[in-house]
Amino acid sequence: MPLDKSFIGRSYPPTPPYEVGREKIREFAEAIGDANPVYTDADAAKEHGHPDVIAPPTFAFAITFKAAEEVIHDPALGLDYSRVVHGDQKFAYARPVRAGDRLSVTSTIEAIKSLAGNDIIDIRGDVHDESGELVVTAYTKLVARGEEEG
Repeated sequence: MPLDKSFIGRSYPPTPPYEVGREKIREFAEAIGDANPVYTDADAAKEHGHPDVIAPPTFAFAITFKAAEEVIHDPALGLDYSRVVHGDQKFAYARPVRAGDRLSVTSTIEAIKSLAGNDIIDIRGDVHDESGELVVTAYTKLVARGEEEG
């Protein structure tokens, strides 16, 4: 059954704040194999103009994808998550994610379309800090594979 296109433009309430910790940033940088010292050494980060260590660009995925779960699991939308594959991911940064940030995400359904029997949903996640400043916008594309006939 196709996704309900009336959901295009629907925004979900902001998530509770996620506190970005130095250790989480270090663990993430190690997991992706990025040894850039601005991710692990506060002095190196300060030498590059940051107030504290910063997170690798893809770190925001962990926060925004968790927020997108509210969209994904909205029973009224009709998405069968067992058929979903991750199609694409993009980030547009206003500034780097920093240790000490308390970030909330507002997810919005930007597009729903059907293509070759598959449903494609685009979700935008706007990440703001406690002061309301936009930090990053994540664009997630999910593909719900159509059911096989036969």
